Amino acid sequence: MRVKVDYQTYFPEASKVQIEQLEALYDQYNYWNAQINVISRKDMDNFDERHVLHSLAIAKVMKFAPESKVLDIGTGGGFPGIPLAILFPEVDFHLVDSIGKKIKVVDEVAAALELKNVRTSHERAEKIKEQYDFVVSRAVTRMNKFMPWVRGKFLPRKLNELHNGILYLKGGDIHEELSEVNSKHLPSIHNISDFYPQEFFETKRVVYFRMR
Repeated sequence: MRVKVDYQTYFPEASKVQIEQLEALYDQYNYWNAQINVISRKDMDNFDERHVLHSLAIAKVMKFAPESKVLDIGTGGGFPGIPLAILFPEVDFHLVDSIGKKIKVVDEVAAALELKNVRTSHERAEKIKEQYDFVVSRAVTRMNKFMPWVRGKFLPRKLNELHNGILYLKGGDIHEELSEVNSKHLPSIHNISDFYPQEFFETKRVVYFRMR
């Protein structure tokens, strides 16, 4: 049985349309997941919490300014990019994944929700040559492997409160991974349990690396 989330409680600034779009994600992914498995089927009952609300933890750390450019690396079925694109309609989101069938799902969901600020690429992250204000991702690999993928991908400007950089969703004990990362990229770590009360988030973090 689906465990619903009251998005308005956590994001009171969201419009009625945005809340409706966030709530519509379940039906969209439930439909596409039956055809192209992009989310563990046993996870669909907790879809709202473990995929949508988890993705939106980034919005608790960073309120993207209008006209910002954000790259989502290893987006899978569209996380965290799709929920963030709903919450920040004036921000350009570029969702990238190396698996074509996952990008197909992202395209279909974005079209169904009429998200004009989402574009996609079926490509490896290293091949993307554009520059962005922020790169977001949901634990696609260890951080020391992730860093080379994003080298040279940051714009030389500052539109946002935070300097341009990486916002990385990561779970578990992250200290060992952080010790592997070049010390010039000192991160700030935000506990998602500070934003949401659900037990699932007790060991989840948003890790921010300043890259500009």
